[in-house]
Amino acid sequence: MTFTEEKITFEQMPQLLAELRSEINGIKEMLNALTENANPPSDRWMNLDAFRKYHPDKPARSTVYEWVNLKKVPVHKDGKRLRFLKSEIDEWLSKGRRMTQDEIGQEAYNYVRRNKR
Repeated sequence: MTFTEEKITFEQMPQLLAELRSEINGIKEMLNALTENANPPSDRWMNLDAFRKYHPDKPARSTVYEWVNLKKVPVHKDGKRLRFLKSEIDEWLSKGRRMTQDEIGQEAYNYVRRNKR
């Protein structure tokens, strides 16, 4: 029974409430599914190929191996396999941000003020 602008009788109430409850449960299920998919766990392990796809520059394998040898990228080794933790990679990528000219100037000014004798 679909709700329209017709008058609802007392006898129709149980049926309408059952339909309303069913629709509300359906909406809850859809919302739960959306929130589960929208918030995937931030910490997940990535292998070398997943890391390369995740990195904004899509580096070559040799480049990643070079970063690992120079200890430029956070990595975990499982025997010969390289494993990357997403949260560590996100932190590492955010630290690579370059300062603006104003920030560099302010940092230099603060340094000179601190070390003035």
